[in-house]
Amino acid sequence: MKNWNGKPYYSLDYMLKERFNKKIYKVALNGGMTCPNRDGKIDTRGCIFCSKGGSGDFAGKGIDDITTQINNQAEILREKTNASNFIAYFQAYTNTYAPTDYLRKIYTEALSHPNIVALSIATRPDCLDKEALDLLEELNNIKPIWIELGLQTINEKTAEYIRRGYPLSCFDSAVKKLRKRGIEVIVHTILGLPGETRKDILETIHYLNNKDIQGIKLQLLHVLKDTDLAKEYELNKFEVYTMEEYIDTVIDCVEHLSNNIVIHRITGDGPKKILIAPLWSGNKKSVLNSLHHEFKVRQAYQGKKCKQK
Repeated sequence: MKNWNGKPYYSLDYMLKERFNKKIYKVALNGGMTCPNRDGKIDTRGCIFCSKGGSGDFAGKGIDDITTQINNQAEILREKTNASNFIAYFQAYTNTYAPTDYLRKIYTEALSHPNIVALSIATRPDCLDKEALDLLEELNNIKPIWIELGLQTINEKTAEYIRRGYPLSCFDSAVKKLRKRGIEVIVHTILGLPGETRKDILETIHYLNNKDIQGIKLQLLHVLKDTDLAKEYELNKFEVYTMEEYIDTVIDCVEHLSNNIVIHRITGDGPKKILIAPLWSGNKKSVLNSLHHEFKVRQAYQGKKCKQK
């Protein structure tokens, strides 16, 4: 059985230690931006699952400057660990959805922080114009720049239901443009979206295996307060995974995933204050322990069932 320093999959932690020779932590930032799915350019309601915080519920306060956000979060991490270096993760909303001059200002401020080793920028593939791409390519020569794209699924019917707001061809084009400029791409997927079968989920995994991506996030679907998904859930229009169902699904995904793709997230813990379901996901340590135990029982590992074209 393959393993990456004791884990049966190519984890972010393993990759970071390989690249930087030490433990690296993330500090989640709020760049003060919005999203075309919220400001009316595409829609005003946001994606069906997205909280009021724009998926940045763990990010810093948007009223603080970037340096203050980094310092505040770094201090919290230092109290718990011996952390000394960090990745600046622009997490809240769409983090290339602003004038290029503003993007340059906040990205450069983060990059200039002595404890920051890389930037990871969460955005949409339809928010990467030439000016933004030029800037990202320039800054990538200073410190590593990673772009995280919210794909969620390749199923167009599901994409329409969750109000993703762009076609799959837009994602494909963005990946090609980013890779042409040498920028690493991390793709967000969601497991357990209403109406999706295991076959649908694995089709997304197989599709991504044949794209030039460097990382993936396998995110469990969370139902959060004050979202349209919560309204659907309250009307019993779908069911969320049990922990056993999720573990079975995520192991299946990992076994079909190319072992060259770094897994940046293999589960997720939604903010407990706004989490409606599944409540078992709030105990992240228990979920991970159960997941790793099941990997051993099944002798499963990343890429075991992968058949790339």
